[in-house]
Amino acid sequence: MATTTAKKTASTKTAAGTSKNKRRTARGGVGAELTSEQNAEHGFTASEALSENLQKVLVDLIELSLQGKQAHWNVVGRNFRDTHLQLDEIIEAARDFADTVAERMRSLHALPDGRSDVVAETTTLPEFPQGEIATTEVVDLMTERLDAVAMTCRDVHDDVDEEDPTSADILHAILERVEQLSWMVSAENRTPKR
Repeated sequence: MATTTAKKTASTKTAAGTSKNKRRTARGGVGAELTSEQNAEHGFTASEALSENLQKVLVDLIELSLQGKQAHWNVVGRNFRDTHLQLDEIIEAARDFADTVAERMRSLHALPDGRSDVVAETTTLPEFPQGEIATTEVVDLMTERLDAVAMTCRDVHDDVDEEDPTSADILHAILERVEQLSWMVSAENRTPKR
């Protein structure tokens, strides 16, 4: 009985007749069952708007790291090794900053949400193509995505800074590095102006 139910839950048929993964609904995540005194969080608490703004940055950083890995595995062509290694720099920066943003959210008693379905539904980054991709195309695609992360940071910056300058400082660090990476990556495809 349990095996049959698990098989039915694991996949469903789409209209085209192909199998599509369907996850089971998560259990838990309701928090500690303590007294209100024991469960009280103290200190500055992020507003809903601040939480939402930091969440926007978080999902874009997570998606950038995932797309960077997809590119890293599938890039081919001239300057392969340089592009492959440069993608590692992007991935590392995105992962580090995502962790910093998520931990900042928790320190403000907000709840970061980095679940894959939430990231896919809410990121501003366009979907990354499947399959092998030429180095020149990867350069353009990653530049576009780095710029999208920077734009998200810039879009939320003033509201974040108004409520919490410390979180805005994190955005400054993200912007500095992401825009530097965008310049360095895009330079691969540029030619000097004459």
